[in-house]
Amino acid sequence: MASNTYNTGAQVEHLKFGLGTVLSSSEERIVIKFDDHGEKKFVTTMVMGSLKKSDRQAPVEKKGTHKKKAAPATV
Repeated sequence: MASNTYNTGAQVEHLKFGLGTVLSSSEERIVIKFDDHGEKKFVTTMVMGSLKKSDRQAPVEKKGTHKKKAAPATV
């Protein structure tokens, strides 16, 4: 992997979008899941100036809650 890319799982901070986790990274593209802004895709060379490595721990993924469907009323 090139020296100007981040490893998958790396914690980063973006000037506009805040804290996030690198989902994938290559010399061409980087995909980051931000805590407050969701998943964003960037051209690596264009975003590197806006990113810095963060020392925080990766956030714990919350499992979605599923509501049970109400049973149909019997007449």
